[in-house]
Amino acid sequence: MARVKRGITVHARHKKVLKMAKGYRGRSHSCYRIALERVEKALQYAYRDRRAKKREFRALWIQRINAAVREAGLTYSSFINGLKKANIALDRKVMAEMAVNEPGSFAKVIEQAKSAIAAK
Repeated sequence: MARVKRGITVHARHKKVLKMAKGYRGRSHSCYRIALERVEKALQYAYRDRRAKKREFRALWIQRINAAVREAGLTYSSFINGLKKANIALDRKVMAEMAVNEPGSFAKVIEQAKSAIAAK
């Protein structure tokens, strides 16, 4: 049986890793062994941060809502409580967008939440 020469496969794998390491500093973008370590670490960070990004954005939306609601004399938690009592189903992303870009309509939502808190 003839022996298998794996030069093409190895070269392709090396090329793929070095392409992913483009832009890295020092030997990290040119030396395969070092580039492989850096690329693997970068992929770990990417996997982790795809999940962390969702948490970070939710926290940002809550901060924006809280800032807008405090101007109207409420806290974030009481505002959310008022929304639940008023049966208003808006997600935090939409409310944060309203608070920044449409303060007039967001003020109406705040008033509805306030009235629901006072009613019950």
